[in-house]
Amino acid sequence: MAAIDVLLSLAIPALILVHLLVAPYTKVEESFNIQATHDLLVYGTPTENVYQRLASQYDHFDFPGAVPRTFVGPVLLAGIGQPIIALVGFQYAQLIVRGLLGLFNAAALLVFKRNVESAFGRSTARWYALLQLSQFHVIFYASRTLPNMFAFGLTTLAFSQLVGHPNERTQVWRYRLAIGTLTMATAIFRSELAILLVAITLHGLAYSQLSLGVVIPTFLIFFTTSLLITIPIDSYFWQKPLWPELWGFYYNAILGSSSEWGVSPWHYYFTSALPKILMNPLSTVALIPYALWNPSTRKQAQPLVIPSLLYVAIYSLQPHKEARFIFYVAPPLTATAALAANYIFTRRAKSGAFLLASVTIAGSVLVSFGISTAMLVVSSLNYPGGEALSELRQLVTSTSSSDLQTVTIHTDVLSCMTGVTLFGQHRYPPNDPRPANEITFNYDKTEDENTLRNPSFWEKFDYVLAEDPTKVIGPWETVGVVQGFAGIELIRPSASSKSDVESGQDRVFGRGALVRKVKDATRALTGGWWIGPRMKPKIHLLRKMREGEARRAVAE
Repeated sequence: MAAIDVLLSLAIPALILVHLLVAPYTKVEESFNIQATHDLLVYGTPTENVYQRLASQYDHFDFPGAVPRTFVGPVLLAGIGQPIIALVGFQYAQLIVRGLLGLFNAAALLVFKRNVESAFGRSTARWYALLQLSQFHVIFYASRTLPNMFAFGLTTLAFSQLVGHPNERTQVWRYRLAIGTLTMATAIFRSELAILLVAITLHGLAYSQLSLGVVIPTFLIFFTTSLLITIPIDSYFWQKPLWPELWGFYYNAILGSSSEWGVSPWHYYFTSALPKILMNPLSTVALIPYALWNPSTRKQAQPLVIPSLLYVAIYSLQPHKEARFIFYVAPPLTATAALAANYIFTRRAKSGAFLLASVTIAGSVLVSFGISTAMLVVSSLNYPGGEALSELRQLVTSTSSSDLQTVTIHTDVLSCMTGVTLFGQHRYPPNDPRPANEITFNYDKTEDENTLRNPSFWEKFDYVLAEDPTKVIGPWETVGVVQGFAGIELIRPSASSKSDVESGQDRVFGRGALVRKVKDATRALTGGWWIGPRMKPKIHLLRKMREGEARRAVAE
């Protein structure tokens, strides 16, 4: 294997881990799996007084979500991650468990790349790697504990079996593996993948020697195995007979309740989501269509494209749409684009048209890398809750008196939705011994509006993370603010160098302060011009003022 192939293969897990380190916090969509993994690591699986212990210790009893989710993913992350966390320290636990998921998805992408190389050639695999690496969404979300990303690795492994093989008998065996893998992904993680399972099965029945006599036993074996995994595990943790994905299917498809989270037009996936996921505009408007049109690549492209687009088309009937629901089709469609890119590039010396197209494709990859990098920077500014909690812990430990042993903090809804997790709250497991003079942090996530309007509720807190400080009752001082991304701004030399927040008294913590420094330095070099992230206050850090205490000045 050439050095460039090794580098491209290593770049997939490396870039996923870079995205994890640049944006280490999570959002509300990831909360169930990340909190469940925390609880498994900290509290384990009780065998006595099971309901009482789970209900009193596990987060999902207090915040169950709209539908119950499976614990299979968290069980795997906690089980594999536990010895690593014991070695390096619990303060790195969230990075480790997310890193494990990211590496699993990276491994699936590498298997897919290897099969592309075996079937289509090394140069096509190189184009696949370049196009995949220049896509923001798959790389960014690969380590995020969404149910979709637990399923993503399985769907990628399934698609890797659809990469053409000249031997029909081998291809039938590969279809069986694909069907089995998709069955498990559907039954355990995401019920909507039944659409993809049916699409791939129908394509196999129509265009290969696959038969129902092969499909049905394969499906039954893997479906039964999946139920034997998910039902006992999830019935235990939820303390009731449960198959989570059946509940999810009933909630979303039968009741149509997912529409409560927003409705998009029927064409959203094709006109907006897919182009964004694939990133490179040439993939959608030129390379994939060319691969399907060109007789030399058509047969190779069809098993990858037809089931993928059929899945997207059928799933478009669901009113509520999010890009993450169709992440699964990114690898096969990217491989199809790579087929066309390689076909054109290998003929660049034959005509001026091929040469111009080759230069355009290569340039589009570089541009896509640049856009993806910019999107990573911007996306890392969208987690003010996680930043605020980290900054507050540092502030308290650096400024508190040595006799202070316990600090109680209230985190509001926006804080919890944008990065506050149990991992961020606890640098050590709650019941483990800790260093002498280590401050104990206690947290509250009360959301009930009536409770929050009661003045006595706020008396027990030392600090508060709040989006709107006017809703916090009592004598409080703002010791700082964490900003978040609020769009792209263009500032001309004639504009004021200070925003309202920047000219005020509040200290800016976290990446908002870094953005301000970069902006000031850039404007100094460009004569006052700036184009970049516009930041605005998101989370205020409030400190309780005791009776007779004067407000303290906070220096920058």
